Amino acid sequence: MSRTDTTSGAPVGAAAAAQAVAAVGVDAYPRIVATLIRVSGDWALAEDCAQEALAVALERWPGDGVPANPDGWLMTVARNRALDVLRRAAVERRKLHDLALLTPADGQPEPEVGEDVVDDRLRLIFTCCHPALAIEARVALTLRTVCGVPTADIARLLLVSESTMTRRLTRARTRIAEAGIPYRVPSGPALAERLPGVLAVLYLLFTRGYVADGEPAFADEAVRLARLLDLLMPEQSEVAALLALVLFQHSRRDARRDAEGNLLSLDRQDRRRWDRAAVAEGISALARVRDDGPYAWQARIAACHATAESAEATDWQAIARAYDALLGLRPSPVVALNRAVAHGYAYGPTAGLVLLDEARAGGGLDGNPVAVAVQADLVARQGDRSRAAALFREAAAAVDSAAERRALLDRAAAVLSTHP
Repeated sequence: MSRTDTTSGAPVGAAAAAQAVAAVGVDAYPRIVATLIRVSGDWALAEDCAQEALAVALERWPGDGVPANPDGWLMTVARNRALDVLRRAAVERRKLHDLALLTPADGQPEPEVGEDVVDDRLRLIFTCCHPALAIEARVALTLRTVCGVPTADIARLLLVSESTMTRRLTRARTRIAEAGIPYRVPSGPALAERLPGVLAVLYLLFTRGYVADGEPAFADEAVRLARLLDLLMPEQSEVAALLALVLFQHSRRDARRDAEGNLLSLDRQDRRRWDRAAVAEGISALARVRDDGPYAWQARIAACHATAESAEATDWQAIARAYDALLGLRPSPVVALNRAVAHGYAYGPTAGLVLLDEARAGGGLDGNPVAVAVQADLVARQGDRSRAAALFREAAAAVDSAAERRALLDRAAAVLSTHP
């Protein structure tokens, strides 16, 4: 009997085996890919062998039982498959030697996940998010290689065909090889320079899944990656801040729509449906934040919303102060727009409209339906309901999302039906 046949010895059936493979594969897949990339330098080989290991598990585990160490079992199968491929291709002896070093002697237990594997996963994240790659390529490569998301699903997220996405992924891997992008985590000043780019990719991935018509599974993947990065880099304050931010926002995922599927604004959500475990985890992560970076301020803003018992109890003055700091740190039209909203709730709609005019002055919000919707809300709170309804309808006509369009038209109708 080969080492890859060693199992618990109890048949589990196809359904239970598939469930076990799915559960283990979430973490095992990127570990296997990361390790095989490090020792072979071949991204396609690493991904293919990881996929084959999962396929073999689906075939064998129903009858043989789930191994006592399923991660190690999958790593062994994938490594042996890589060895077979490399031998048949007669590649460099050095690669064969490196892979052979991973092979335990007969009778030894399956390999456990050690620090080298953890380091491999961190290397993989930084390589996928290298600034030499276009931002869309970074997101796609992270999803495919680190998360194991099928190419077809990535294509749907990024609104391209599967064949186009396959070519993009191939070009990204080729770019890494041809440019000699190192498979390592930078250190010192280089880490400080590169880390914001990695965090930006993870947050972009989260927002792509969290938007009204987004795919929730991608937001789930972003949260999982944020947890992983925080586990691997616990000393990095902005990593903890990003984790807190996405947890606070994701905690509302089940309360964002009503029974008919219509979007609900934050003040209309049933807060009893918020994920309080995620909020608690976010609070714990935020407690470890010691710096005042951009994600730290955003996380503090999100915490004010997540911990308020009601919309009326929200500490809008604290949110306004946080947006003041964030705008000074990372000035942008979107931050200025959100600052106007915060000041409008903290100090009255007139104050909000003054800051909205300032945010629009540079032209960066021209044609932005969110800015029009913000103006509508502030105008409505000033008492001009007909003007507010017209602005909500204007914003609705400019959005691409059907869900957002319905929500804005509902706001227009609600404003007109509100008695003074």
